[in-house]
Amino acid sequence: MTTAQADSPLGRLIREQIRADGPLSLAQYMALALGHPKHGYYITRDPLGSAGDFTTAPEISQMFGEMIGLWCVDVWQSLGAPGAFRLVELGPGRGTLMADLLRAAGVVPAFRAALDIWMVETSPVLSGLQQKTLAAIKPPVHWTDHLASVPDGPAIFIANEFFDALPVRQFQMTQTGWRERMVGLEGERLILALAPDAPGAIVADLPRNAPLGAVGELSPDSLGIATELAGRIAAANGAALIIDYGPAESGLGDSVQAMKAHAFTDILANPGAADLTAHVDFARLARAARSAGAQTLGPVGQGDFLHALGIAARAARLAAKGGRAADAVTAALHRLTAPDQMGTLFKVLALTQAGHPSPAGFAPVTSSRRPP
Repeated sequence: MTTAQADSPLGRLIREQIRADGPLSLAQYMALALGHPKHGYYITRDPLGSAGDFTTAPEISQMFGEMIGLWCVDVWQSLGAPGAFRLVELGPGRGTLMADLLRAAGVVPAFRAALDIWMVETSPVLSGLQQKTLAAIKPPVHWTDHLASVPDGPAIFIANEFFDALPVRQFQMTQTGWRERMVGLEGERLILALAPDAPGAIVADLPRNAPLGAVGELSPDSLGIATELAGRIAAANGAALIIDYGPAESGLGDSVQAMKAHAFTDILANPGAADLTAHVDFARLARAARSAGAQTLGPVGQGDFLHALGIAARAARLAAKGGRAADAVTAALHRLTAPDQMGTLFKVLALTQAGHPSPAGFAPVTSSRRPP
């Protein structure tokens, strides 16, 4: 596969690196395109909203964050309403979800009083927007660029459209087995090509009998973070809520995509200027979390989850004034929950300490769903 290239500063740096060190894995390319310290996509811009490249659920309606806030209160109460705990959001966007969450959770003042809020954000542009959004929030909010910097202890973690932006490695089945798809050069063009050597033990998690030409994806970074979250929860109690798009069961296929100005573009055409994402493999995330000692629930569809939390009733109250505001609320409810919108493609996975009662939005835990 070949593509025309934009002559961007990051594109030039990537070509120089390939000429010097050889082809990059797709994961290495994604990490540079999204997170290069000077030219990375998330480092240099606010990607959200009509003026950006994509829109997330918190930006569609306040109802989304409000439902998450009620979920957090429910979990906190099921933990025994500790007098001090951490609320941690990974990839917090503009801070909209946290602001809406805290407003809804304000109905339980003791919850707000117990909070130690942490925002895990690598983008200086977005962290600046978050600070403006949350400027009036009490208690104070802490910012860090790495989950490991968040102190240990009881915590609730929220990750909405966070895992889909983590790098993935891709492999293609050939006559001689799996080979990794690499980003190389053809003249001055970035291309995808196959590595000549077998990739090693990492492909043990991919099917050996995959059809010729099939593509498999693995995200070591995602599994590492899921393992870290689960380990923290198993050791100190708490919960994690992971909301993202992707299949409930592992499968094959190329899901890496680039988005610019709300339209799809070639993943190699604009390094640093387009968003890159991949479908989240919820089954592998859940296995990694269980292996680290946590209990997993779901994934369930986002639509079912939000309806279980009462979003329809909230929409009815917001729409009671009628007119254009009511139409906007109805449209937002449909977009967030309908099967042909975000209701089915987007899924929700919860992590809790083993034996913890099922939180709101999830079916009761059975013996077959406990950690092995």
